[in-house]
Amino acid sequence: MLQIRQRVEHHRFLFEELVKRDFKKKYKRTVLGMVWSVLSPLLTLLVMKLVFTQFFGRNTPHYTTYLFCGNLVFSCFNESTGQGMTSLMGNASIFTKVNVPKYLFLFSKNVQTLINFGLSLCVFFVFCVLDQITFTWKFILLLYPVVCLVLFNIGVGLVLSALFVFFRDIQYLWSVFTMLLMYMSAIFYTIENYSPMVQNLFLLNPVYLFIRYFRKIVIEATIPTVWFHLLMAVDVAIVLGLGCWMYKKYNTRFLYYV
Repeated sequence: MLQIRQRVEHHRFLFEELVKRDFKKKYKRTVLGMVWSVLSPLLTLLVMKLVFTQFFGRNTPHYTTYLFCGNLVFSCFNESTGQGMTSLMGNASIFTKVNVPKYLFLFSKNVQTLINFGLSLCVFFVFCVLDQITFTWKFILLLYPVVCLVLFNIGVGLVLSALFVFFRDIQYLWSVFTMLLMYMSAIFYTIENYSPMVQNLFLLNPVYLFIRYFRKIVIEATIPTVWFHLLMAVDVAIVLGLGCWMYKKYNTRFLYYV
């Protein structure tokens, strides 16, 4: 990690320019510009609230906040990994001519996503106030799932971007997988009605862990167990380690497939 930090610092100018380029490119020729960073999750939340409240939210306390937690985390994951998957191929014209660390392109995508997430998080806190959520010191602990989510997104992005260089079909498979993952992350429904065994199966889904952490802190005002924290850390370590290994192993081979 220290070596990566040093290399990023060495190419700081390029990294900053990549972040600026990606951010400007996303809102190019849009009338509202950055407002879409806030408006998009709000519109999604509105649609989900209208559709699912009658079916799942009648007996769920603070259902709007419950939905927002799930949508906030999953949208960050979906956007980060979706953009990260094409980060290498989208910048092939640069790293095929200049010797730069290839993970810089993925990092720049994640910085852009993190900015959008931060804006959405501010709106989320406003909704918490409107939903009469009590703010406590435990909200500070939300930093843990946020950091884990960012590192997890980077790890998944490293894996996907490496696979995308060799197999273009991965983008279609990933879109189907993320749709399945959304339904398996309990974004708009609760899992209390399932058996204990099924509820434990949800813990195999890292995205659900991040969502569940948010809900425990914000809605239930309780701190997850130490075991829960360790499980999140293990998931992040496995995915991030796999992504770094793939980049290190196929670093030179990328040049022959772009």
